[in-house]
Amino acid sequence: MSQKTLTESASTGAVPEAPEASAKRWWILAVIALAQLMVVLDATIVNIALPSAQADLGFSDGNRQWIVTAYALAFASLLLLGGRIADLFGRKPAFLIGVVGFAAVSALGGAATNFEMLVTARALQGAFGALLAPAALSLLNTTFTDAKERAKAFSVYGAIAGAGGAVGLLLGGILTDALDWRWTLYVNVIIAVVAFVGGWFLLHNHRDAAGSKLDVPGTILVAAGLFSVVYGFSNAETHDWSSPETWGFLIAGGVLLAAFTWWQTRAAHPLLPLRILLDRNRAASFFAVLISGAGMFGVFLFLTYYLQLNLGFSPTKTGVAFLPMVAALMVMAQLGTTVLVPRIGPKAVVPFGFAVSVAGMAWLTGIGTDSDYLTAVLPQLIIIGAGLGLVMPAAMQLATGGVAAEDAGVASATVNAMQQVGGSIGTALLNTLAASAATDYLAGKDPSDKLVQAQATIESYTTAFWWSAGFFAAGALIAFLLYRRGVPEQDADAAPVVHM
Repeated sequence: MSQKTLTESASTGAVPEAPEASAKRWWILAVIALAQLMVVLDATIVNIALPSAQADLGFSDGNRQWIVTAYALAFASLLLLGGRIADLFGRKPAFLIGVVGFAAVSALGGAATNFEMLVTARALQGAFGALLAPAALSLLNTTFTDAKERAKAFSVYGAIAGAGGAVGLLLGGILTDALDWRWTLYVNVIIAVVAFVGGWFLLHNHRDAAGSKLDVPGTILVAAGLFSVVYGFSNAETHDWSSPETWGFLIAGGVLLAAFTWWQTRAAHPLLPLRILLDRNRAASFFAVLISGAGMFGVFLFLTYYLQLNLGFSPTKTGVAFLPMVAALMVMAQLGTTVLVPRIGPKAVVPFGFAVSVAGMAWLTGIGTDSDYLTAVLPQLIIIGAGLGLVMPAAMQLATGGVAAEDAGVASATVNAMQQVGGSIGTALLNTLAASAATDYLAGKDPSDKLVQAQATIESYTTAFWWSAGFFAAGALIAFLLYRRGVPEQDADAAPVVHM
């Protein structure tokens, strides 16, 4: 090691990087990516299997939504706690416990003999996912400290976070068609074994916030607040917006999160130090992740309906139909994080990515009852994937870049929470708007006419797509206003090396 490197390490307080750690980092990325894929998959992989699970276990249509909602509620409300646990007690044990727990409760869900057992397993999946996801992202953030390598690593991670939902649809369809709906849960055990073995041998433990204490009041406030927000938006799908179970929980969630913010200014050991939120680039990145999560549901949810119900695609064929979008997202993720952001900065790249997604969503509104996949869906999916590939990986990298080592876990948890809350908001709003559009179209028409019914569903889909385009347009404006000009420092220079 050169004298210059030793001097720089001493001046920054950094620990020189061991050659062994350098050689292992790409294997560590593979383990982290696999674990993240497992968490992201479960947001959608069970959706395609729901009709089969409902027929097998005999639960009602009204109860069906809780198979999805139970996971989202536990995951969103416990994310910040999970992130802080990783900071306080070590990222390696948090990662390994999260992997083992996720696999165990997935097996429980796969073996479910009734509705209650399946819902319990899904809620526990969300809880262990809330421990695993922040640990995985913070491990990525502290493992890759060279600017160029860090950009490559985040391009992979961001692509998985953005495309995992589509991969979940594909894998869910294949497993349901070829085997049984239970394998959409059992598959996690196989993934977890590989991730656990890799994590056990490759990861090293370090507690960057070992001297801090857990902020119990803050944990209760933010968990209750996030639970109320996600639950309120979930109720909007099954209740009217005027229902107290919708607006009541949304107001309660807002009040609790405001109280949490106030408490963080007073707490001796805050759960979410406000310095994490007050950086402009980081705040812009959090908004970008939130809006991406909301808008993406317009693609995954309603396009899945269109492909299966209107074009007659099987679950497996539906999943395959999304693969070009995944490919475009992964290519642009690599280009955005390794070439564009380091050269021209996020103020140009992220808004442009949103604008490309707007164009793709607007073009997708041209679908009709007699449209075909190759001309009315495929080109639009590629454009949307390319746009999101410029947004999500870059935003995730900037949201966690430059964060003190002791805050890496909770910053990572905040990114995941933004994506989860965004997805909940998008699902509720788009479902409601789509249903209203279909009702408005049927007014004064014969609802028994099959052609009228088919066109009503098209109206509901295109309305959702237009609103998704609106979300992305808002994201472009917010990103342009908030991101600073120029290249962020952490992308221009290597960050100090930090223990894993």
